[in-house]
Amino acid sequence: MTEINIKISEDSIPDDSIPDDSIPDEMPPEPTDSELGQFWTGANVLSMLRVVLVIPVTYLIVVDGPLLWILSLLILALTTDYLDGRVARWSQSVSNWGKLLDPFADKMGGLLVISALTYVDKLPLWFFVTVLGRDLLIILGGVIIRRRTGIIGMSILSGKLAVSAIALTVLAALLHADPPVMEFSLWFTTGLLVFSYLRYLGRFFKMYATVIPASDSN
Repeated sequence: MTEINIKISEDSIPDDSIPDDSIPDEMPPEPTDSELGQFWTGANVLSMLRVVLVIPVTYLIVVDGPLLWILSLLILALTTDYLDGRVARWSQSVSNWGKLLDPFADKMGGLLVISALTYVDKLPLWFFVTVLGRDLLIILGGVIIRRRTGIIGMSILSGKLAVSAIALTVLAALLHADPPVMEFSLWFTTGLLVFSYLRYLGRFFKMYATVIPASDSN
């Protein structure tokens, strides 16, 4: 039997996707709960708190509640997004649970707020559909890669920038920004959403092509 060696060049994977040594030659076993790492860490609690904080924000937007409360809760939620990764690295508690919870909190929080603003006609429906469609496609790609390789990919820089742009667009809508400002925010954010999705898509194809499932390795 002829032995086949597969070599992955160092620049074949973008810097903001995954490190070279995280791609195995064969598909590892499906990760168990213990392999996902410790669940109850300070960083993971911050990620879950972000979703909890967004729930009353969504309600207050729908019922036209006090703007001060809405903005205060949103700022607190954004602060947890800033702190969770730093707390995980500082406490050396980075885990696969964190890799799942952080983007989940970002996506769930963003979708809840955008859906509420769409419901009260402060954001256009097409923007909500764009955000929802992008997030569903990224989640689907993540599920496929995890089932094929056992790897849970982390959020990339362009994805985080897109989340920040969404936050600014939400702020513009809440503060009743002038139409030119609102339009610029919508299209700028949409551009970042598309760009970050293309980056995720590129990472998906590289991981899918360079990792050989165990069933195909013999």
